[in-house]
Amino acid sequence: MKLGFEESQTSYTSGSQSARAWTEAWVKAWAYCPHCGTAKMSQFPNNSPVADFLCGSCSEEFELKSQKGKFGPKVADGAYKTKCERLAASNNPNLLLMNYDLKTLAVVNLLIVPKHFFVHDIIEERKPLAATARRAGWIGSNILLGKVPESGKIHIVQNGVIRDKELVLAEWQKTLFLRDQSLESRGWLLDVMKCVESLGKRDFTLEEVYAFERHLGDLYPGNQNVRPKIRQQLQFLRDRGFIEFLARGNYRLKS
Repeated sequence: MKLGFEESQTSYTSGSQSARAWTEAWVKAWAYCPHCGTAKMSQFPNNSPVADFLCGSCSEEFELKSQKGKFGPKVADGAYKTKCERLAASNNPNLLLMNYDLKTLAVVNLLIVPKHFFVHDIIEERKPLAATARRAGWIGSNILLGKVPESGKIHIVQNGVIRDKELVLAEWQKTLFLRDQSLESRGWLLDVMKCVESLGKRDFTLEEVYAFERHLGDLYPGNQNVRPKIRQQLQFLRDRGFIEFLARGNYRLKS
């Protein structure tokens, strides 16, 4: 894998068109499938509704978003209705986020948000376009990246350094158990995972997670038994190998 772009011979009318051509060509040439490890991915035709790339070996689909600076807590995405409809679909795309440097014409960061981290709560509906807009009334969406647990942000390239492929594949496999869960069940698991990660340490206690009881209660006002639900999620995460049980009320995040 090399990080530099190959400049296209095609003439574009804007810098954004050039950047899109460079970034898409780079993914097609150098990005591998994090699900099965296949070295190359194929590209969908331009203007496909949601996805940009496809792994021919395992049929995983990927949507690419790229920009010069690092992504903030929100990432602008496509049509809100289409995005929501695809959430439960088997071909809902994984998200590739790329940052690049225009001076060096090279990739700086490339991370993947696996599709099993997508739930309704991280898809935000944007305001309809104004009546004077070319696509008046169109409703787009934002991906609330800040709501995604860190385990759902897998770097292939980080700060200009290519990460070991085996590490990337292992991190991908670590959370695949989420795909077997319904959207509702996944929501609880992801919120508890994010609470645990926010503690900022590998070893933690049940009491420390209980400190998020009010926060989780606000997220799920219909649930009057938040503490038992927390214990249930921790047990599930333990059974799936995401965390380790150390002793009564004590756990460890697996690396």
